[in-house]
Amino acid sequence: MPELRQNPITKQWVIIATERAKRPQDLAKKAADIKPVPSYVEQCPFCPGNERLTPPESLRIGDAAGKWQVRVVANRFAALSSDGERVRKHEGLHNTVNGVGIHNVIIETPDHSKSIALLSHAEVELIVQCYRDSYIAALHDPRVENVTLFKNHGLAAGTSLEHPHSQLIATPIIPPDIRYRMEEALRYYDWSGECIFCKVLSDEIAERIRLVEETEHFASFIPFAALTPFSLWIYPKRHMASFGEIHPEEMRDLAGMLRLVLAKLYYGLANPDYNYIVRSAPSEGRYLRYYHWYLTVIPRLTRTAGFELGSGMYINPTIPEANAEFLRSVALPSEAFASA
Repeated sequence: MPELRQNPITKQWVIIATERAKRPQDLAKKAADIKPVPSYVEQCPFCPGNERLTPPESLRIGDAAGKWQVRVVANRFAALSSDGERVRKHEGLHNTVNGVGIHNVIIETPDHSKSIALLSHAEVELIVQCYRDSYIAALHDPRVENVTLFKNHGLAAGTSLEHPHSQLIATPIIPPDIRYRMEEALRYYDWSGECIFCKVLSDEIAERIRLVEETEHFASFIPFAALTPFSLWIYPKRHMASFGEIHPEEMRDLAGMLRLVLAKLYYGLANPDYNYIVRSAPSEGRYLRYYHWYLTVIPRLTRTAGFELGSGMYINPTIPEANAEFLRSVALPSEAFASA
């Protein structure tokens, strides 16, 4: 029989459609759909030698030979303007804020063909370092209330440029979805005296049936009420409300965990399109006891349709426990993941 499950953090409900459940491997791409990607594309603005095609760098990490390994530039088609002051206006029921903020692109690698799943641990660690540095720099802007780090991989995930990259958008307001999560987390903290995120993490590690991987500083798992197939969370074990509080040893561990999880998806589901988002407390809540940052990975294996749009509920045609078991069983190339 189908089962409705509720996310203890967001309070969202999902229908786990057990009677039409698909096997995890049924969601993998067909081999014919996977196209080879060249390591260099002459017209790509993110490929080496084309740096003139992007706005000036705000951050660069290079190697001993002076070649860049990760770059941060302003988005040429930015959603927000870096110029101007934040101004809020109220006119009757109409509430507006002028569109100031930050919209940057993190170019993850000089190699056009290599997503994070195919990079080395050291290369992914540079990306995580760049995330942290860019995040902290954005928080220093007095106009910024919230910072969102995210990656779109593949057409179904909304990417417009193939070259591996992530984005950072810093807004002059705190989005309602984040406010709601904070309010729910505070409500649980006032009732129980503990962080709801820490409670979810400890329960998942204890139960282990939805756990995908565990390291010294992080755990990844399929949530009990996963809205879509193979959606998973990567949680830091140490309580931190803000991603900006991550320590160097945790950055190294996060790089390994992120690379491993994305490789499991790459080899297990034949490189699906996906989004991932760093969900962190807004600038005003860096040290909250009841909030906890985490990273969520959302493979784009199903489509949002009328029921989801009309009800706010999702139908997940897979079983979270089976998806976690499948990912645990995915074998990775031993030469690249010998120490993973």
